[in-house]
Amino acid sequence: MTSRYEETYARAQSDPEGFWAEAAEAIHWYKRWDRVLDDSNPPFYRWFPGGEVNTCYNALDRHVDDGGRGDQIALIHDSPVTDSVRRLSYRALRDQVAVFAGALARLGVAKGVRVLIYMPMVPEAAVAMLACARLGAIHSVVFGGFAANELATRIDDAKPRVIVAGSCGIEPGRIVAYKPLLDEAIATAAHKPAHCIVLQRPQGPATLIPGRDLDWGDAIDGASAHECVPVGANDPLYILYTSGTTGVPKGIVRDNAGHLVALEWTMANHYGVAPGEAFWAASDIGWVVGHSYIVYAPLFHGTTSIIYEGKPVGTPDSGAFWRVIAEHDVKVMFTAPTAFRAIKREDPEAKLMKRYDLSGFRTLFLAGERSDPDTMEWSETHLGVPVIDHWWQTETGWLIAGNFIGLGQLPVKHGSATKPAPGYDLQVLDEQNRQVAAGQIGALSVKMPLPPGSLTTLWHNDAGYVSSYMEAYPGYYQTGDAGYIDEDGYVWVMTRTDDIINVAGHRLSTGGMEEVLAAHADVAECAVMGVADAIKGQVPLGMLVLKAGVNRPPEDIVGEAVQMVRDRIGPVAAFKTAIVVARLPKTRSGKILRGTMQKIANGEDFRMPATIDDPAILDEIATGLKSVGYPKS
Repeated sequence: MTSRYEETYARAQSDPEGFWAEAAEAIHWYKRWDRVLDDSNPPFYRWFPGGEVNTCYNALDRHVDDGGRGDQIALIHDSPVTDSVRRLSYRALRDQVAVFAGALARLGVAKGVRVLIYMPMVPEAAVAMLACARLGAIHSVVFGGFAANELATRIDDAKPRVIVAGSCGIEPGRIVAYKPLLDEAIATAAHKPAHCIVLQRPQGPATLIPGRDLDWGDAIDGASAHECVPVGANDPLYILYTSGTTGVPKGIVRDNAGHLVALEWTMANHYGVAPGEAFWAASDIGWVVGHSYIVYAPLFHGTTSIIYEGKPVGTPDSGAFWRVIAEHDVKVMFTAPTAFRAIKREDPEAKLMKRYDLSGFRTLFLAGERSDPDTMEWSETHLGVPVIDHWWQTETGWLIAGNFIGLGQLPVKHGSATKPAPGYDLQVLDEQNRQVAAGQIGALSVKMPLPPGSLTTLWHNDAGYVSSYMEAYPGYYQTGDAGYIDEDGYVWVMTRTDDIINVAGHRLSTGGMEEVLAAHADVAECAVMGVADAIKGQVPLGMLVLKAGVNRPPEDIVGEAVQMVRDRIGPVAAFKTAIVVARLPKTRSGKILRGTMQKIANGEDFRMPATIDDPAILDEIATGLKSVGYPKS
């Protein structure tokens, strides 16, 4: 198939309003827009002003009422930690959402009112999100099990009338009680919600506070099904908090219509998924991927979405992903590269994959961390399907760059996110806001306006929106990522701009060094960060996680890894030190906490990351760093 990417991208560049107006025909409107783009108040651009939509109607009701999909499965909850599988049809899900919307309405939730959702990976989490959308209310999902003090800051910022929570989360071998964390957060917060609705899980029921807390079953008892409420195209759908550099979380605001149009467009054109097929984003609803590609986009498009309550390894083994794909006939999967690194580490020969029939599986998409070539090649070799890296952010809500399978796959370059998404005028800028030559590293920046589906501002913080994203490069959205665009127009996202290190005047990418280290036969995963050096300003420091079953002396592997960097990047990299660690500290969404490790190595104070998956890892990292003389006295 000849790719239609170039003509599609050119159309979006030359006539963005015509392009997005055409895409908008795929969704249901109560009232059509007055104009496609309001550019009267930059950088606060607004798409489809004057239009009226309902996100929940587009996700559920239209498929039941007009689309003939009432009996099709909408959601599959696959939970190896509870040894259960639940399936909900579009009709059953619509009915549950309508009743829960009625329950929320009885508690005073209406258009514009905020609801905070603090749930494990269960269907009720999606029900709560969609019920808010049905009412025109604004939801703010927070990772289940999030630390109480961090949860309190989000309560105070969003000021929810109602909090919907699970009594507990279930991790391999342990129960994580959510309710005590929630109670502590509410006690700490200045804002007090009027009510909490608690889904009692039998594995860890919670104690309810009379007058404030309601059991989920009691809340919906006698509630009437609520109809969809039309909302303005630019009314907020949700607030999603992402960590700010000052330690104060930033509330990303997503609108209704632009979000609908962009996500619906991506399902066919980027992911190449057809209505009725099964699509699996192995993520968490607390992260933007879970919002966009577990709950919303698959339902907009009439597909079957998987909610997976488990891990890539350990529930019960590193064949877990292959089982889910085979049992639910998943055609397309989207996950973080870190998940596949974990699988590769435990089962480097992919022996467990051979137990399952994956003949129906078509495409694997990776995003969230840079996809190193070694992991991509391993996945391609063993799966025998296209493995596609793509790049996007919480702020954008969908991809900035990718390989558009639905338009015809472009040649893959391992390590590249391929080409900019239609609607994104992506450029590489130097510190003087000038576009650099092809192949030269700089700040990856998007010329305004951003396309539909991107953030519209920060919650009650327009000034913060401008200072965080618009000031460094006037006229551009600052992605915070550094990289380059090559002579073929392929985008290479190398590192965060903060992770470009200056070694004796040479600007070097830590991502390039990680790419070399990941190619070592014994290395499953790695991270490189710049640490302070009295002579050179900064020098790179590497962390290596070895594959399962490697029994060679760590010092031999470190020596080989150091030599590989010197051979492939050159002595200018000044790469001399690496340590072998059992694991890398990560957020629950899979991002490696390079900045935190850098602070430990430099002997600087740091704030414990709120979303760290296991804080004890940092003590192990500190011990390893001391063995090689960090922090320097």
